[in-house]
Amino acid sequence: MIKYVTTPIYYVNDVPHIGHAYTTILCDMFKRYQVLKGKECLLLTGTDEHGQKIESSAKSKNKTPQEYADEVSFKFRNLWNKFDIAYDYFVRTTDEVHDMGVKRAFEEMYKNGDIYKGHYEGNYCVSCETFFTKRQLVDGIFCPDCGKETSPLKEESYFFRLSKYEKKLLDWYKKNPDVIMPLHKKNEVIKFIEGGLSDLSITRSGFKWGIGLPSFIDDSRYILYVWLDALLSYITPLGYGNNMPNKMYLFNNATHFVGKDILRFHAVYWPAFLMSLNLPLPKQIYTHGWWTIDGVKMSKSIGNVINPDDIASAYGLEVMRYFLIREVPFGQDGDFSHKALVDRANSDLSDKLGNLVNRLLGMCEKYFDLNIESDNFDYLKSEIDEVSKIIKSLESYMTNMAPHKYLEELWKIFDIANASITKYEPWEMMKSGKESEVQSLLVFISNILSKGALLFYPILPHTAREMMKCLKVDFSYYKKLIEDDGLLNKFSLTKIPPLFPKLEVKTSSVIEKKSDIKEEIDISQFNKIDIRVGRVIEADNIKDSNKLLVLRIDFGANIGIRQIVSGIAKHYSPDELKDMLVCAIINLKPVKFVGILSEGMILSSEESNGVLRLISVDDIEVGSVIG
Repeated sequence: MIKYVTTPIYYVNDVPHIGHAYTTILCDMFKRYQVLKGKECLLLTGTDEHGQKIESSAKSKNKTPQEYADEVSFKFRNLWNKFDIAYDYFVRTTDEVHDMGVKRAFEEMYKNGDIYKGHYEGNYCVSCETFFTKRQLVDGIFCPDCGKETSPLKEESYFFRLSKYEKKLLDWYKKNPDVIMPLHKKNEVIKFIEGGLSDLSITRSGFKWGIGLPSFIDDSRYILYVWLDALLSYITPLGYGNNMPNKMYLFNNATHFVGKDILRFHAVYWPAFLMSLNLPLPKQIYTHGWWTIDGVKMSKSIGNVINPDDIASAYGLEVMRYFLIREVPFGQDGDFSHKALVDRANSDLSDKLGNLVNRLLGMCEKYFDLNIESDNFDYLKSEIDEVSKIIKSLESYMTNMAPHKYLEELWKIFDIANASITKYEPWEMMKSGKESEVQSLLVFISNILSKGALLFYPILPHTAREMMKCLKVDFSYYKKLIEDDGLLNKFSLTKIPPLFPKLEVKTSSVIEKKSDIKEEIDISQFNKIDIRVGRVIEADNIKDSNKLLVLRIDFGANIGIRQIVSGIAKHYSPDELKDMLVCAIINLKPVKFVGILSEGMILSSEESNGVLRLISVDDIEVGSVIG
């Protein structure tokens, strides 16, 4: 059965922060794990764009609500694209098809006798857009969710008969004990319901930015409650109540990831709405904690809200993914700090994993020209058995949503590999003529890294692919190496750049200034850079790349002709480049792009409109030094 996983539908009253990134990365991890195991999984995310807060924020910025919503929604979509989130649906509550589906749901609930008109009198929280009874308020006035002061309000409203579903909800939890994870969160929900459910006000008046009532109710004073609107976005992209292709069968196996602050909406209101509509209920609701910053709750007022794009740019996306998933047990609150991230990355990713890959490549190249083969692992039996035991335990951790434990255990196989190098000292074995035993050891370590690369994929997809490229394995090896617990007996390795160079802590101020000026260097560092003038004698497109060109550049008699790969294909044609005098750094360590050697870097500038221009010169001798 196809799995269907959702992030919350993020409210567009602010830019994405580290909490949004955490939830989305968890969902991406969940999907990639299913795909790794050969299962189909679809991921939905999106933005919640209606409500009084949006209307007010737009007005304060002299924008229409739609303009404001468009602007912020784009930031979310753009960030998820940049983070390589493998989503299949991006829903916006301002989509026309969503509007149609919400009105259809309201009509169905009304027909089922679950919606009626009445009067509401109580306290209203503008921030949460929620009514609360006196019993629910803190100190009789403060919102129990956000802590802000509420205001007394009395108005006519349409209500959903939430009280009708009190027993049905409790029965559902009893029959499905694992539906809410972690389990202590389910107990909180049950306690809330057992305290008695009041009918839910599902319309608002006094502002206009939202979905109006269906046409059969002729009353333009009301818009629908933002949470009724937002929750239905999990099914409107699947074709519920609109003209989209009907894929409602996907919701038969739905998993929601939510923060603890919105659990009540997903575990009480949402299943009650689904019961009213005679639709399937979620299979799982995973609930995670909040992130604080250096022990302090994130707040715009004190300026400590973490932009995940800044963190990814400063330290690397994979490092950020690893830290967020590894650092805190799922369901608990986590504390973000630059030091903690750097310490975790250097200890785990650099010192253990990165160093292990480098040691393997170094020994394989030195002793066997990167080609190793062995089918005799007798002396390594205890290590092989231990690796096998660890890998067999991993699935339960992911199934029970304990990814930090999954990583903690997975790391042990790399510890075994590093320990085996120390224990058996292959350099000494080579001196003693034990080449076959050394090959066995290196093949064993290559197997560990191959298994690790596959199992890493849900958390570190790019790193996993780099490791697989090095080891020349792919996802087709999952059955043999993981499911069947097999071993490969032959490897032809490919060298790759170091996976995780050592990181240093970057303060928030440095990160914020990264786009203005790079870190200062002294004159001695600058003098190490060799910039020369060269004439382009030939330029060609690279097959299967719409970005890269390969250039042959003459730097004069002392240096000769160099080949440089440059990402300028969208800005220059090969014919435009011929005979151009360009500036290039020629003492960079050669690297390969798409398998083609590049022996330098052409200097260019990027204008504010995104147009890239090469730094070219006129009437300067080829080979001249710039500086």
